[in-house]
Amino acid sequence: MSQLSTMTTSTSNTMLSGKIVFLLALGAGLSVASIYYSQPMLGIIGSTFHARVGDVGLVPTLTQIGYALGILLLAPLGDRFDRRRIILIKGTLLSLTLLLCGFASSWHVLLLSSLAIGLVATVAQDIIPAAATLASDSNRGKTVGMVMTGLLAGILLSRVFSGIVAQLWGWRSVYTIAAVGVWVVTLTLWYVLPSFKPETTLRYPALLRSLGKLWMEYSALRRAALAQGLLSIAFSAFWSTLAIMLAERFHMGSAVAGTFGLAGAAGALAAPLAGSLADRRGPDFVTKIAAALVVISFALMFVMPFVPVPVQLAIIAISAIGFDLGIQASLVAHQTIIYALNPAARSRLNAIMFTVVFIGMAAGATLGSKALETFGWTGMVGLATIAALCGLLIRLMGRSTR
Repeated sequence: MSQLSTMTTSTSNTMLSGKIVFLLALGAGLSVASIYYSQPMLGIIGSTFHARVGDVGLVPTLTQIGYALGILLLAPLGDRFDRRRIILIKGTLLSLTLLLCGFASSWHVLLLSSLAIGLVATVAQDIIPAAATLASDSNRGKTVGMVMTGLLAGILLSRVFSGIVAQLWGWRSVYTIAAVGVWVVTLTLWYVLPSFKPETTLRYPALLRSLGKLWMEYSALRRAALAQGLLSIAFSAFWSTLAIMLAERFHMGSAVAGTFGLAGAAGALAAPLAGSLADRRGPDFVTKIAAALVVISFALMFVMPFVPVPVQLAIIAISAIGFDLGIQASLVAHQTIIYALNPAARSRLNAIMFTVVFIGMAAGATLGSKALETFGWTGMVGLATIAALCGLLIRLMGRSTR
């Protein structure tokens, strides 16, 4: 075992190298990417198991539900146990569940493994607090921002990877390759990370009960979680239905659907910019601007039926850049708000907000599929626009936070 791995977190704060930060960012990105691989491949997966368009949405829905449950039930354990050990256990289980999904022989096994992937992919939410703990006080914001950039890039580039790989070698190969990648990074993190001293002695039931107390105590937490959750409905509805719409309307494969993730990946650049703007103008200002950008970006797609096909595709790309940038900027600003509420409970505050966010993701995947099946692409755009508008209204009605 490396010398660094034998140190405690208190002695390693000054030794956090750029390579370790990169590994933490890579680990967070690969972990969270696991819950988005299916989205560009839904058409292919549905054909394999002869599933209806409305039922195919269950795959990302269950994955998002699993992630929400994992954040709520497992993420708080980072305050109670050694995060290094938690990262090893969850990373190993994530690799195994990805393999199970890739070799699924029936529709029910696929759905069960999708739920399990979401549950243990929450290792990403253990890596971020680990980075914050390892960083020095003067470098903490920059370090967390870099790891968050890795996480956001993983969310968006996952679709590019899965879309292209599925087109070339089939959807099962995506999960197999992903399993190997997660396992390699997990072992590397186990080797380089130090042990983490638990930050609380609360037993598990008390730890979970404290989540409810925090929710009731901080109205700013409730507004941040609900607003980001509504934006997440719009985000998930789009990405869960894009591949199906492109196949039905434009006869395009999963590789094309995945490449739209490159447009959305520009949103990952919003993380450090949003943080800087929040420092200067306040995070509340950033959330309002960001939510407004999301509303405008989705509303832009209402003009698609009235323009030629090349323009329609350009509008989709422009909208993806706009709403991804807005949603990621809003996420960083909302994290700034909640982390300032109670520094001693940041892991639990983070768990609460992301639970609501991924409930929104799960709802968006289900509602988006149903809207597409019933009302077509315009129905999905309407759903996303209304959800984003509700998120904006919550921010406009709340008190300013600096």
